[in-house]
Amino acid sequence: MFRLEVSGLTEHMRDHRQQKQTTLVLGGTGKIGGRVVAKLAAQGVPTRVGSRSASPPFDWEDEETWEPVLRDVDSVYVSYYPDLALPGAVDTIGSLVELALSSGVRRLVLLSGRGEEGAELCEQVVRDSGAQWTIVRCAWFSQNYSENFLLEPILAGEVALPVGDVREPFVDADDIADVAVAALTERGHSSEVYELTGPRLLTFAEAVEEIAQAAGRQISLVPLSIEEFSSALTDDGLPDELLWLMTYLFTAVLDGRNSSLTDGVQRALGRPARDFTDYAREVAATGIWAAGARRILRTSAQADAG
Repeated sequence: MFRLEVSGLTEHMRDHRQQKQTTLVLGGTGKIGGRVVAKLAAQGVPTRVGSRSASPPFDWEDEETWEPVLRDVDSVYVSYYPDLALPGAVDTIGSLVELALSSGVRRLVLLSGRGEEGAELCEQVVRDSGAQWTIVRCAWFSQNYSENFLLEPILAGEVALPVGDVREPFVDADDIADVAVAALTERGHSSEVYELTGPRLLTFAEAVEEIAQAAGRQISLVPLSIEEFSSALTDDGLPDELLWLMTYLFTAVLDGRNSSLTDGVQRALGRPARDFTDYAREVAATGIWAAGARRILRTSAQADAG
């Protein structure tokens, strides 16, 4: 009888540990988070999506939604919306981390921005937490040209930005997601800061030209002053918080401070980072940058709005 009871207790403890292996992906419907969710699912990792549209829902602005999504979670991928550079992000990340650890979370993987002082303060909160942590610090995403943000300008054939000749080491979103998944599921990534870039430095004009060549269309970069850029965003109805963020990113961050390459992808994954040319060719092959895609995109957006 005693042996049966001990066996049953052991089985119960094993089941409990297995239940605790759920990985929470905050921002799990976003550009990187969506990829992280898909890659974890492909590995058979029990995964919970943290977003306002998920069940249970998660909202960074409503702390009452945090505890339910953290329940029975072992690891958390943290992607803060809209950006760690925003005032107040440090306190919010601190509150989330404190609750996560008290809920039993052991591992934290933070998506961070390269060259952002506010983001580095948030990184320090995670590093000081006492959890197993990994920082995934990224350059600008290549996918900004094909997934929201700059997709509409690309389709219009004219990308107007206040960027000048600053060179950026655009990093592929799949590389970022691969690093995040490795940090969430493998040993050997604890206490690592992986600074991720692509293998080349490109100006925004050069990047747009590569897209134009891959798509077989005329697409040009039109330089704007920061005042013209801000005015255009205001006219488009961008909220003040996001207007501040975009102005900050295109002035403080794109000042040349990130015009260097790192080996973060190689260190984390044991392979080179994906080149922008490969990204452009692969996306162009899908037809998303084709001449008629703009009409399809707008029709889809109108249908979603309706």
